Amino acid sequence: MRAKAVLRIRFVTGLILLGAFILILRLYQVQLLDGDYYSTRAEGQYVHTVQDLYTRGNIYFTTKDGQEVSAGTIASGFVLTIDATRIEDPEGTYEALRAVIPLPREDFIERAGKKDRVYQEVYQKLSEEEADAIEALDLPGVSLYKNQWRYYPGNDLAARTVGFVGYDGDNLVGRYGLERYYEEVLERDDDRLSVNFFAELFSNLGSLVFDSTSLRKGDVVTSIEPTVARALSSTLKKAQETWDSEMTGGIVINPNTGEVYALDIVPSFDLNDRSEATLELFSNPLVENVYEMGSIIKPLTIAAGLDAGVITPTSFYTDEGRMTLDGETFSNYDGEARGYVAVQEILNQSLNTGVAHVTLEMGTDTFKEYFLGLKLGSETGIDLPGEVHGLVSNLKSPREIEYATASFGQGIALSPIATVRALSTLANGGTLITPHIAKSITYEDGTTHDISFPEGERVFSSETSEDISRMLIKVVDEALLGGTVALPRYSIAAKTGTAQMADQENGGYYEDRYLHSFFGYFPAYEPEFLIFLYTVYPKEVRYASETLTEPFMDLATFLINYYDLPPDR
Repeated sequence: MRAKAVLRIRFVTGLILLGAFILILRLYQVQLLDGDYYSTRAEGQYVHTVQDLYTRGNIYFTTKDGQEVSAGTIASGFVLTIDATRIEDPEGTYEALRAVIPLPREDFIERAGKKDRVYQEVYQKLSEEEADAIEALDLPGVSLYKNQWRYYPGNDLAARTVGFVGYDGDNLVGRYGLERYYEEVLERDDDRLSVNFFAELFSNLGSLVFDSTSLRKGDVVTSIEPTVARALSSTLKKAQETWDSEMTGGIVINPNTGEVYALDIVPSFDLNDRSEATLELFSNPLVENVYEMGSIIKPLTIAAGLDAGVITPTSFYTDEGRMTLDGETFSNYDGEARGYVAVQEILNQSLNTGVAHVTLEMGTDTFKEYFLGLKLGSETGIDLPGEVHGLVSNLKSPREIEYATASFGQGIALSPIATVRALSTLANGGTLITPHIAKSITYEDGTTHDISFPEGERVFSSETSEDISRMLIKVVDEALLGGTVALPRYSIAAKTGTAQMADQENGGYYEDRYLHSFFGYFPAYEPEFLIFLYTVYPKEVRYASETLTEPFMDLATFLINYYDLPPDR
């Protein structure tokens, strides 16, 4: 009995080994000896999908009336393919197609010459009208199939904010902006079905084991207001062209809630045609770059002095025009002393020695406490990828000179969005906000999740916020271009900034290169909008009041009229 069992086991083992050997031989024949033959046959079976080729959640802008406007969606059309084995006249076929679509000749002729290929995609994203025109030609070897792709109706509108979908290896994923940040919400499973059932069965075995759809999918609804975004874009382009700057950017935000209505940088690019764009254009310097912001930081220093009780809005001090600390001397922009002047003049005339005086009066430790309390060295948490933190290591220095220069916005570097968060404390009663773009997510099951944020930390008292707002209103009413741009029926609190740009190669600062900035909020005592603008290295001009006052006032006037804000004075 035992001998028979052993014999039986050997027989079964032999059959298994023989079967494995035959299978290996067959695989060798199919994959190596007859590989080309079977590849050609496979192409004929696995030609094209019969369902949607691509799907993804939508991104929406929101109008002032609450209407959702598509910012990123799916467009439908056709893909043009050829079967080279059936094309007898490549030149004639090309000329017929070229009359309908801008088809590259060399590429088409090369593809049409590959007589072993039965399926090649030669043109993507045909409209229905183009497809109808090609179908009417009835060209041998030419076929059309349904196709879908990511489409951005606004083209270049808020391009660096929206971002786009691109290939990461073989997969289409969000690469920049909101598309990348909300990838897990926007992505969808690949619903493609192919003619070749067995190819799909074995290629999708992984999905039978693990289902990634456990993450909830949906559409992202943003607070970007399309008309405001277009107005900001036009304003930035005009300023950029006027002053031949390297870059110009801006943010329009609600300083109370942190909702961003517009956020843009020029030069920009077309989201639907990125062929001429560079990688540099895809990044978003408003969150990914840091700058020494200059004098728009001065209101934060004055607010700290007010809050600490070392000055009042009616205080006076002696301005000597220059100051030497730790062996280093700095001065006002013109080097002139003002003598015994009101603290208000520190903001009106943008006096470097004035804010340094306030800093020394409160003490460097107190100054540091306020500036670190404003989270100048931290990320804001805005829902955009690549955000960087500020460079504020000078606030840990034992030298008074570092605190003095930080008080007027030099020696510390901040991202524009972090600067906006800090400046919003002046407008909203003294608390930090979380700047954000998405306001809700609409899930596939029809439910909506409103995105909320906890109340921010308090940095300044509400009284300090009111005092600094009153002082910044005087800057606009009395000092900004001599008070000529003030609006008689609306209070606007604002400040300009002109900062020397650091020479990254040789150290120190350029003598002729500046970063100009401008921020303001309105109506000043109950603000609904805060605008931040900046332009990098404008040519043949020195001060931000010359470059950004007009753009700011144009935007402010537009917003007042567009939202029909009631007068506040």
